Amino acid sequence: MRAAITALLCSTGAALVVPLQPARPAQALDIALPRVSDGASVHLGDALAATTDSKTLLCFGTHAADFNAIEYLQKIRFYLPRLRDAGVSRVACVLNADAAQCRTLAELLDVPGDVELFSDPTGAAGRKFGVSRGFRPDDAALSPYVKLFVVGIGLGPPWGTLLPVLRGYVGAPSGKRDWIEACMQQAQRAGRLPEPLELAADGSVAKNRFDDTPLCSEWGVRPFELATMRLQNLIMQISRYGDLGPKDPRCLTQLGGMVVVGAGGAPEYAWLDRGLCDLPDFEDVLGALS
Repeated sequence: MRAAITALLCSTGAALVVPLQPARPAQALDIALPRVSDGASVHLGDALAATTDSKTLLCFGTHAADFNAIEYLQKIRFYLPRLRDAGVSRVACVLNADAAQCRTLAELLDVPGDVELFSDPTGAAGRKFGVSRGFRPDDAALSPYVKLFVVGIGLGPPWGTLLPVLRGYVGAPSGKRDWIEACMQQAQRAGRLPEPLELAADGSVAKNRFDDTPLCSEWGVRPFELATMRLQNLIMQISRYGDLGPKDPRCLTQLGGMVVVGAGGAPEYAWLDRGLCDLPDFEDVLGALS
């Protein structure tokens, strides 16, 4: 029975990895956005097309109080050294937020300064890239909060919320937990709850309580481990929603995506979110770039 459950969970995790390939992202992104660090206007399509002998990663986050935007930045923070080793010289993220919100979220998550952030409060760049606009985006009579609720409970379209959320609770025998532990460590050092780790005086991890999980302690991601990290994020989202919530109601339900391009803006990896918490596995991203 245990072997059958393990096989099912492994197959569930694999099913979540569905990269999509927009044919010409550099041409589709005919839009300029202000860079948060200096206010400079940067044309996204031109920036991708200007890539030469290295690679450029461009992430389309959601609004600043949303699970997907937070988790994108957390993954980028953790994987940044390995992305650099894989030849990614420029890493940028568009947030559906104003500049002040972008700065606040970056500070909360300790995002490195060499990750470029772009402010897009209306979400226009993501729509040009082709991200999902959520449930019934053109139905003006339906509250955006109702639309968010429908997607949040796994109905749709889009339909991609339940599996990644469920995986946070049931775990993944072959998953990777190093980035999850790093995110929980950063959250605890910033004073966020809950506290699944025991931290030493210097802030390093002395013990992960999930190491004591019965029967599953050797799994790559233990049951409730990823869900606990997301609970830390949720508590932060709720407590800071007044500061970080979307300015444009369309952005409440709009999802995100990501692309990595090589010379001339040719895509080497791309992804479109299909629901809440449905983000790319960065191990797959690195595999595609090797």
